[in-house]
Amino acid sequence: MEMENVLRPVTVIGGALVATLIAGWLLDLLLRRADARHTETPLWGLLRRCRLPFQVVLCTSLLRASYRWAGILPDHAFGVGRFLTLVLIASAAWLAVRIATAVVDSTYARYAAVTEDEARVRRVRTQVTLIHRVVTAVLVVVAAAAMLLTFPPMRALGASLLASAGVLGIVAGIAAQASLSNLFAGLQIAFGDTVRIGDTVVVDEEWGRVEEITLTFLTVRTWDERRITMPVSYFTSKPYENWSRGGAQMTGTVFWYLDHGAPIDLMRERLQHVLTEIPEWDGRGGALAVTDTTPHTVQVRAAVTAKDADDLWTLRCAVRERLITWLVAEHPYALPRIATTPAAEASPGPREP
Repeated sequence: MEMENVLRPVTVIGGALVATLIAGWLLDLLLRRADARHTETPLWGLLRRCRLPFQVVLCTSLLRASYRWAGILPDHAFGVGRFLTLVLIASAAWLAVRIATAVVDSTYARYAAVTEDEARVRRVRTQVTLIHRVVTAVLVVVAAAAMLLTFPPMRALGASLLASAGVLGIVAGIAAQASLSNLFAGLQIAFGDTVRIGDTVVVDEEWGRVEEITLTFLTVRTWDERRITMPVSYFTSKPYENWSRGGAQMTGTVFWYLDHGAPIDLMRERLQHVLTEIPEWDGRGGALAVTDTTPHTVQVRAAVTAKDADDLWTLRCAVRERLITWLVAEHPYALPRIATTPAAEASPGPREP
């Protein structure tokens, strides 16, 4: 009898583990075959990440259904059942999150593969990212609530708090006003298409690319690799520059301050030659004009175009450098000069007799 009390729990636990390993292997095999047959979608390959949570759910379910018959820790049967129930709820939520992640990633990958409009791809990426985080948060909250409700004292507490839920909701809303405003601002950004992941923006006189958008904050990666984290409500309550709205193409300016004798016509010709040698120039425009004058210099401006902000910065620097080098080598007289000749002395007037 004592041997049976030992062998039965070991057999049940071992059988559950073996069945779990076999089921996990079969699931992975089926998903691999489906992934090989349906190469147009990455869904089946992404679902392979669900193997581990699936095995945990299956093993816990088998043990939960047979632990009493198997006599696993008979003196603590209630505690064993409670523990297996909690593990089952947590692993089921884990499996649901993995499945939701696979579906969202697959949807985005298929859309990005067939859509040539980069702005639309960034918009969908922003939306699916926020939707995925909302779904994950809901699943985690539901799982936590289900785990708490397995304890009888929590059920009574929930029933007693239900009557005062309205008052508590009002108090919580007032206390969390800032958090709620950020939450709704995040949803507004996701579906209002005001700013997207990958957009080039200027906030607080700093320009960079939107790297991450959550329901509460937004991260901008600046050109010098810094990260600026801001509440998403900033982008719904204050003005900011979005250089990617309506297309990423941009026009930039390059200024020189030269002598009045600078060869403007030759500079125009040289500018066109220089632009053809710079790969960042998109060919849409390149013009040069004198925009201002002072007693000592003239202000010369070149307007150049590029496909996005990064290429525009590189293009402006290259144009400025190459034309300055050309002026120094070919037309040094065009550089601004400061007169250092002393002023002529006034001639002495006629002497009085």
